[in-house]
Amino acid sequence: MQTLQALTQDAVSTLLLSPEEAEVDRVMTICNACRYCEGFCAVFPAMTRLLEFNKADIHYLANVCHNCGACLHSCQYAAPHEFAVNVPRALAAVRPLTYAEFAWPPALGRLYQRAGLTTALASAGGLALFLVLVLIINQGSWLHAPLAGNFYAIFPHNTLVLMFGTAFLYAIVALGLGVASFWRMLSPSVAPGAMGAAGLDAAGKALTLKYLDGGHGEGCNDEDDRYTLRRRVFHHLTFYGFVCCFIATSVATLYHYLLDYQAPYPVISVPVLFGIVGGIGLLIGPAGLLWLNLRRHPEHAVVAQQPMDRGFIALLMWVSATGLALLIWRDTGAMGLWLALHLGAVMAFFLTMPYGKFAHGVFRSAALLKSSLDRRAGRPAASD
Repeated sequence: MQTLQALTQDAVSTLLLSPEEAEVDRVMTICNACRYCEGFCAVFPAMTRLLEFNKADIHYLANVCHNCGACLHSCQYAAPHEFAVNVPRALAAVRPLTYAEFAWPPALGRLYQRAGLTTALASAGGLALFLVLVLIINQGSWLHAPLAGNFYAIFPHNTLVLMFGTAFLYAIVALGLGVASFWRMLSPSVAPGAMGAAGLDAAGKALTLKYLDGGHGEGCNDEDDRYTLRRRVFHHLTFYGFVCCFIATSVATLYHYLLDYQAPYPVISVPVLFGIVGGIGLLIGPAGLLWLNLRRHPEHAVVAQQPMDRGFIALLMWVSATGLALLIWRDTGAMGLWLALHLGAVMAFFLTMPYGKFAHGVFRSAALLKSSLDRRAGRPAASD
């Protein structure tokens, strides 16, 4: 009786699929009959555990996929075959639906459709302009006497903490509530004592970008049949650049509140050195990802998603470029201007974090955790 009820629920769920979700259901059904790509990444072992693909399954598989392209270039049913199977593109089209559906507050889910290049740059530019006007009002000009790198002579420390701390906390809460709803929908199988080991396994795969190796360690198929690790390298530079910048800010916060050691800090100091390394990573990594995005083969790309991708990349580049410029010119009369430009970019980044491409890392990590838990729970494949 329970099995019949579950099958009925799956049938109803299938009827309620969007066109993008229905396409994933179609291609996964074909893939499940073929299974040639079973060893490529986590998508295909997860697929084999399913007989049908309801909404939760489709969004789970979409967020496990890293869009490496290996399965597309190996598929005997890809175009020009009449089945026209394209797993990476089908799954990529569903991922923005995940972010929008689980956005918090729900009414802001539609922002994902507008989180493009224009929105990102307009947000950063508008906030920077506001801060430049505040600078001019306070200092009488956008130029000022050199202040030996003392940012707080331009914008008081407590004001910055209140503004940016509130924005960052909101972004973390919004993302956390969104992924919590996503996790409840996934309903993972949790074996006793498995969460710790599964968490470490999922974290390792996320931090090393295991599934950008193409299933064989040689990398992705970006635009042709050649393997390349470029996407993996540029993603690593971007992510660990962001981590270094976060460490720099965290250490500076500890210096300020625990040691009463206030900025500006010398170049040879932990916060500044981490900031320099992070800033360089956040320039090279996003620049490389933008280059790959612009030249991506149409069979790999989802055109509707590209504005969101490029907006996120451009905002990261603006944050890092203005941050490095601020360091270079912090002892000059133009420090206030660079500070306003940098803070505007950072504020725009925080405010768009829950409603842009940044969310993909959070949802993908949750999907990888479910994958690891299911394997440890010993869920049998559909054919077993």
